Amino acid sequence: MSPDGPFGGARPHRPPGASSAPAPSAPAPPTPTRPAVGPDGGERVGFRALVRRGATALALAWRARPLTATGYLAVTVLAGMLPTAAAWLTKLLLDALVSPARRHSGTPVALAVALGAAGLATAALPQVSRYVQAQLQRAVSTLVQDRMFGAVNGFAGLARMEDPAFLDRLRLAQQAGASAPGQTLAATFQVVQGSITVAGLIGTLFLLNPLLAAAVLTAAVPSLFAQLANSKRRAAMLWRSSSAGRRKMFYQMLMTDQHAAQEVRLFGLGAFLRGRMLDELDVVNRAEREVDRRLLITQGPLAVAGAALSAAGLIWAVHSAAAGHITLGDVSVFIAAVAGVQSALGATVSGSADAYQAALVFGHYLAVVQAPPDLPQPEHPVVLAPLTDRISLRDVWFRYSPDDPWVLRGVDLDIPRGACVAVVGVNGAGKTTLVKLLCRFYDPTRGAIAWDGTDIRDVAVADLRDRMAAVFQDYMEYDLTAAENIALGDLAHLGDRGRVQAAADRAEIHDKLASLPRGYDTLLSRVFFAGSDPDDPATGVRLSGGQWQRVALARALMRRERDLLILDEPSSGLDAEAEQAVHERLREHRRGTTSILISHRLSAIRQADLIIVLAQGRVVERGTHDELMAAGGDYARLFMVQAAGYQEAMA
Repeated sequence: MSPDGPFGGARPHRPPGASSAPAPSAPAPPTPTRPAVGPDGGERVGFRALVRRGATALALAWRARPLTATGYLAVTVLAGMLPTAAAWLTKLLLDALVSPARRHSGTPVALAVALGAAGLATAALPQVSRYVQAQLQRAVSTLVQDRMFGAVNGFAGLARMEDPAFLDRLRLAQQAGASAPGQTLAATFQVVQGSITVAGLIGTLFLLNPLLAAAVLTAAVPSLFAQLANSKRRAAMLWRSSSAGRRKMFYQMLMTDQHAAQEVRLFGLGAFLRGRMLDELDVVNRAEREVDRRLLITQGPLAVAGAALSAAGLIWAVHSAAAGHITLGDVSVFIAAVAGVQSALGATVSGSADAYQAALVFGHYLAVVQAPPDLPQPEHPVVLAPLTDRISLRDVWFRYSPDDPWVLRGVDLDIPRGACVAVVGVNGAGKTTLVKLLCRFYDPTRGAIAWDGTDIRDVAVADLRDRMAAVFQDYMEYDLTAAENIALGDLAHLGDRGRVQAAADRAEIHDKLASLPRGYDTLLSRVFFAGSDPDDPATGVRLSGGQWQRVALARALMRRERDLLILDEPSSGLDAEAEQAVHERLREHRRGTTSILISHRLSAIRQADLIIVLAQGRVVERGTHDELMAAGGDYARLFMVQAAGYQEAMA
């Protein structure tokens, strides 16, 4: 995993006191994130479901590169036929050499040429097969990753992305999606190749000794079931240890992340984090050791039994040849057949087990790509017109799951068009949750939010959000150029440098970005080196927290002519003078625009048209600054506390 997060390339800015872990009250998605499990902790999957998964994986592999897959199958079939052909050519050659009637004829030479050709094919086919398989695997990986991340991007809300169980499943889905289709195809073809080889060599053994052929074939049955049971245990182990694996990567990230390095060094956290990482690694290793131990216990005796069976068959063949019942060629073909059958049966059993395990873990990938929408989508979406009247919240209640406490409790609020509505309250009052509901990252548990009287659940999510611009408290720091960091706010104008610079100017960050080594084309990261010298500042720069906050603000201001502007702590990282300048610019930008302003600094919101005070999820006060100060309630108390702090600092 990238040190910058599960998918790399971007880091969320987190305000002081914010946690990087999912909130404990993160909601469960509409469908269960963890599968049903059996008594051994493994996923409980029926035979038909496994067959469907395997068929889906094979179909993906075939769809990725049909011609390559067809060639792979042809190589597999030919490779499966070669051992039987080589065994019979060896028998015929030996019999021809020991037969006086054929010693001076051309038959031995022809047989030797054929046997040599078979040997060349046997040596070349694995290399061809490996090459074709690698080409196919790359094509499959591209296809499945495209589908998986397309599905992830299709999640309209935040519920799944804030659910730790789903994040575990997503990590396993990335692994399974990249490997399971190719692994399933390779394992299936391995079974095909082994089955062809076993069929030919068992037929050869049957001609020599039917009882011995039946014994060799029967001996493979316990090995097959043992391998399948081991595959089930390994898949269950991967699921059980997924949380430990994700925590291990989290501690590794903290020890290597440049943003965590300051505190890690200052507080001497390195040994502590390394110890935590090793503890989680030990959990994973113990689970893997247990699976390996069970494999040794089951497969070891079976391997010894197979070797004993081969030894008994060899003794019979030598005894029969000495008695004149079979020829020297028969002995050679018997030895080759027994060795070939055991090898092919082992490959077939192993391939079956691999296909079984791949089908089990492939379920995680299918659970992601086949997941239903996380937010209800209207069958016939209402066309959203520009805001003409107001956005209304009516008796809105919300909690993240049925077991969690209510975050919002019966909120009623009108946001008139063109007004600036400020929302204040202590931490945990529900301010950020209110923003999430307005953006429809979640739906209210009870109540409704209306846009000019239209329930926003009746509108296409993309259309609703296209009417908004926002600066979030936990804004992102993208490892991209300065221009790209801003232009991401409106991809339709990605190449419009004038619009980018205008947004930066309104956010009071234009002069800084223009002065960078490559101006707006400077990479705002030291993770990637665009030049040959990593110490050259032209290869990338780091911005301060306040500068990053202005970049995030410029990103939001790229979205012009939007109906609603959401500003969640837009100046928390700025000093007083910079904050004053930014808010002056924002007031100019907000003029005539409907806006929601959230800030702990009450001086920044005193000019709002309406101030809402939230406490324990309820609206406890509303009015202008002057009205609330005159009321002498919570707002007045908080404002006086902050004002007293400034007066003490100036004294």
